[in-house]
Amino acid sequence: MRLLGLDPGLRITGWGIIDIDGNRMSYIADGAIKTNAKLPLAERLVQLYEGIEEVIKRFGPIEAAVEETFVNKNPNSTLKLGQARGVVMLTPARAGLNVCEYTPNQVKKTVVGAGHAQKEQVQMMVKTLLPAAKIENADAADALAVAICHAQHRNTPDKWGALK
Repeated sequence: MRLLGLDPGLRITGWGIIDIDGNRMSYIADGAIKTNAKLPLAERLVQLYEGIEEVIKRFGPIEAAVEETFVNKNPNSTLKLGQARGVVMLTPARAGLNVCEYTPNQVKKTVVGAGHAQKEQVQMMVKTLLPAAKIENADAADALAVAICHAQHRNTPDKWGALK
């Protein structure tokens, strides 16, 4: 079963693809979708949509997991991030994928064992759990961590309202 993990951001959205077979996880690919900060917001959102759409077409995941985002002190930044996150959730849903959400603490606790782990600890554990991972950047590592978290929790009743 192929899973897509997404770490939403307006500037950079990380993505990671893993396969799961029982309890075994395999690295497939990772990367980042970067938007052009000089473009209007609407065009940047289109760049996110098209980038995620291309990842889905290329790798064929059947489920997606998205990291919930934190609220910034700057309301304008928070609003823009929320709009980007909406596109990040909409794109796989429009492609027919089931989409789950995980808090940053859930992801860290699943991958590292501690909900307040540092980014470096998460990256180290992602490389340990997926030794073949290339990991393009920190956003891609975070997306792979989201995919790992989903692989561990996708069959829990609270993820879908009932077991699939």
